[in-house]
Amino acid sequence: MSTVDDCRIIQLPMIHNRQGNITPINAGIDIAFDIKRVYYLYDVPGGAERGGHAHKQLRQLIVSVMGAFDVIVDDGTKRKTIHLDRAYRGLYIPTMIWRELDNFSSGAICLVLASLPYDENDYYRNYDEFLSATKSLKK
Repeated sequence: MSTVDDCRIIQLPMIHNRQGNITPINAGIDIAFDIKRVYYLYDVPGGAERGGHAHKQLRQLIVSVMGAFDVIVDDGTKRKTIHLDRAYRGLYIPTMIWRELDNFSSGAICLVLASLPYDENDYYRNYDEFLSATKSLKK
């Protein structure tokens, strides 16, 4: 089973150019999964939180492409907060990790690369149900 220690910052490639930098992300090279879905969060109101769920099978890479925000990861036993504020650093989140995103700066944009297409059945949206599932997996 995954733990918060499996959540890690991945340094993404950055190509410097006087006209502006570029960060390419190659599935299977820069990240350890094929990208099946891409989405981004933006215009998050001050004080709002996003996330508040875990995935049974889906893995993600979360990147702050603009501004900054915090990602709180929780494996049912341990929690930690990771601050994202660089477009060339992504947070890898494996399966069965509860995540919450908060503390968005004004104008922040959160890019999410996902290993699977959207499937509502892959979600734990209730924290108590997530905790029960993690306890049963540890047995």
